[in-house]
Amino acid sequence: MISLFSVPGSFRTLPLFGLLHYAILLAILGICIIPAAWASANKAQQIDYLELAAVMLKDGHNDRALMALQNVDLENKKTDLARFHILQGLAYLGLNDLVAAKGSLQLAAKHGQKDPTLFIYLAKVHFGLKEYRKTLEAVVKAGPLVQKDAALISLKAESHWHLKETEAAIRALNDGQQAFPNDERFAKRKVFYLVELGLYQEAVKLGRSYLHRPNTTASDYAALGNALRLSREYQPALHILEIARLQFPTDEMIAKLLAHTYLDQGKINSAAFILEQAALLNPTLQAEAAELYRRAGRFHKALTLNESVNDQKIKLKQRLSILLALRQFERAANMESSLYRTGLLEDQDVRYALAYAFFSTRRFAEATKHLDHLKQAELFRKGTELRRLMEVCKTEPWLCT
Repeated sequence: MISLFSVPGSFRTLPLFGLLHYAILLAILGICIIPAAWASANKAQQIDYLELAAVMLKDGHNDRALMALQNVDLENKKTDLARFHILQGLAYLGLNDLVAAKGSLQLAAKHGQKDPTLFIYLAKVHFGLKEYRKTLEAVVKAGPLVQKDAALISLKAESHWHLKETEAAIRALNDGQQAFPNDERFAKRKVFYLVELGLYQEAVKLGRSYLHRPNTTASDYAALGNALRLSREYQPALHILEIARLQFPTDEMIAKLLAHTYLDQGKINSAAFILEQAALLNPTLQAEAAELYRRAGRFHKALTLNESVNDQKIKLKQRLSILLALRQFERAANMESSLYRTGLLEDQDVRYALAYAFFSTRRFAEATKHLDHLKQAELFRKGTELRRLMEVCKTEPWLCT
């Protein structure tokens, strides 16, 4: 046996007399392999990367679609450049790269893409980029499709509104209501436009009719009530939010808005009571309720609510201010270790308040120790005045009784 050369399989070794047969075999294999390789390469060349990208986009794989599009031969005269650019634009849009999407979609139009859907996508991109005039231009090019798309009509109205074309904006909303009578976005948006235009009576009238719909949510009431509150139309806001509170007694957003509306009018006790009630369902509101009672001068009530606050930093800082307001300086001064442990002494306001508590209990050394840490200009000035008073108390103690 003579080993000629190594090959896979059963041809690992061949006898000398089989050389001719092996040569013939190689020739046959060579003939078979070359066409197979050629066919494989030809098959790769026939892959339609545009179609592949379209499938990827349909399945939501925007990044893969872009990778497929990288294989498209843009120099090939048979390549559909309009389709290439619109697919690329949609992939970028799916990835929220609005600038790149705009460029690709514009190139699609440049290369002859006249499908109105293209301009719908362009309108959305322009709007996302706050290019409101170009948004409206794209909407016009989309033609009759606009009236079949509620979102596009809303986008048209918003663009007019941002351009301060108020009449056109409201006309667009009216068109939307007529085309889509069951779509609530148009009535809701119209209410806000009326509020911003100062037409409060009209806004309230339309808002109430809108809120009478059976599927109205707490957020709908909150949106209208807050719009009126921000417009300083407090009575209509209170009326709507009080109704909402009766219908949605456990809704925290309604409670907060109602409390803030009362607060805007200086009715601190009413605001505090509402938050206190809301805190029964959400204990995180306890601190806000206690703070409002403190501001209203109801310090004992505030101190009682403060006991239930879970956040230790908020609780201790608030407690310190309440004790000072109650002139319970000894109890305030005794909070030093708790304030230090929670890191609250890093807060310059807390540091000064504690120094004042020590000063008021005639523990001047401890007060001075904390005053030495004050760096803020206003607190430093107050600290200097406190030092002067301490010197007066030392020399003329009868003045500090």
